[in-house]
Amino acid sequence: MPENNTEDINIIINKKEKNRSLIAFNIIELFLVACIIILFYVTIPMSSTKVLFIPKGGTNNTVSYLNNTGFELNIIDKIILRSMGFIQSGWIDVNENRLTKMDFLYKLTTSKAALKNITLIPGETSYIFIKQLAKDLNLSEDKLQKIYKKHAYKLDGNILADTYSLPYGMNEDHLIFYLLSQSNKKYEEFSKKIFGFYDKKKWYHYLSLASVIQKEAASVEEMPIVSSVIHNRLTKGMKLQMDGTLNYAEYSHVKVSAQRIKEDTSSYNTYKYKGLPKNPVCAVSLNAIKAAIFPVKSNYYYFVKNNKTGLHKFSTSYKKHVRNIKANIGVKKTYTKVKIKETKIDKEAKAIMKTDIKEQKATSIKSLWDNVN
Repeated sequence: MPENNTEDINIIINKKEKNRSLIAFNIIELFLVACIIILFYVTIPMSSTKVLFIPKGGTNNTVSYLNNTGFELNIIDKIILRSMGFIQSGWIDVNENRLTKMDFLYKLTTSKAALKNITLIPGETSYIFIKQLAKDLNLSEDKLQKIYKKHAYKLDGNILADTYSLPYGMNEDHLIFYLLSQSNKKYEEFSKKIFGFYDKKKWYHYLSLASVIQKEAASVEEMPIVSSVIHNRLTKGMKLQMDGTLNYAEYSHVKVSAQRIKEDTSSYNTYKYKGLPKNPVCAVSLNAIKAAIFPVKSNYYYFVKNNKTGLHKFSTSYKKHVRNIKANIGVKKTYTKVKIKETKIDKEAKAIMKTDIKEQKATSIKSLWDNVN
């Protein structure tokens, strides 16, 4: 082989080796630059609440949710999150307000918040419930009350009576927002099951009616009967004249006296004013809402508690109502909550409360609205 050809081949081989070395060096350089960029990126400081709520869903849904709530995450964050594993759903304990991007992403996949179950009892007012929240979660009662008044649709009834698992460390704003949004979500779901749509203004008329039922009914089975009394009195243009409507806000556990009835000038005083109060009296259960929408058909206009059973005696006339009141004189209160004899209306009321709402036909809805609105 000619010497010139041998030299050319060696030159070519040397060039190839140099090119390979250069390519390898460039790859290593790019890798190091990428590592530096990633290290710089994941150490970027960011702010967060100490606890935050993550809904159920995949990585894309979680990142979209966080972006909508003020966190700026992108495709790099998605890749990092997927490499770490599954994102926790529910309440996440971030535990600090200032942290790095990497710490934040890590906590999304590993942390859970310490929770406390707090129950809003059916018939309790938001005023009393907020005092309980402040005490149990070590929060500012003044802040909670102010935020509630600012964002609540009505003075009461905005939070569904239920048990809530709430995290320690949640601030006042997020707590009220969570309770209001979760309740509104359930109201919307319940309304759509019954009517096929959700009209907030009309729904809160039902909540006002349900809140009176919640205060007055002695049992779940009585609710549709109490509802029928309210319905009948509204139809006839009678005042409701019910003590429970005066147990609003801070008066939740205050015994209603003749003086209170005389001095209270609010719309809650159904002894003075016709119709329902302008606001729900208290928090209500889904059972009370169901009874408000589906009252049993009756001719009852009055009821009084029976000292023997703790349940109510219902009557169609004031004369019979007075006899029922007198029958309690000298009778010791035992409140067994057992009905001695069930009427046809009692059985119908029980059937209403046991039946799935999706199977019911609200035949009285239009007439009820005509009287409430």
